[in-house]
Amino acid sequence: MGMMIAYFDCYAGISGDMILGALIHLGDPLDFIEENIRNMPLGTFRLEVSPAVRMNISGQQVNVVVDDTDEQSRDYKDIKLLIDNSSLPDTVKGSSLKIFGRLAEVEASIHNRPKEHVHFHEIGGVDAIVDIVGSALGVEWLGISKIFASEIPMGKGFVTCRHGRLPVPVPATLALLD
Repeated sequence: MGMMIAYFDCYAGISGDMILGALIHLGDPLDFIEENIRNMPLGTFRLEVSPAVRMNISGQQVNVVVDDTDEQSRDYKDIKLLIDNSSLPDTVKGSSLKIFGRLAEVEASIHNRPKEHVHFHEIGGVDAIVDIVGSALGVEWLGISKIFASEIPMGKGFVTCRHGRLPVPVPATLALLD
């Protein structure tokens, strides 16, 4: 078999749960993803997967349900340790750390602080860790060696997050797309 590639058509945007849902729709076993992620000390979570149809295109909707008591946000170094000390395959560790590393670089430049001390709020939560590590596991399981994506549409307006009210796209998103 030749090189396996994935192409994400991001006509409606893209998010971690959308990527994870697409990979599960392609055949990634849910139990494989959950079992591997449960080897990390993340607290209580479960993945809910259900069929979804958007604009007459069917797929899988993934929802990471987190125990309400886990609202922990983490620093980049905490997430790095969590992944490094896990029993995940080395390729999955590498992919996950590359993603979190890029996010940390962007946040570090925006907040003018060292990468290791970047504090992730929403991204440091269980939901985002499961999305990112689960997607890396899915790519590994499917044997995908290259990923391409279409242009990402830009929104407008404002969004409220832990940093307050920010313009859309938020500065970190703009830096990631650069």
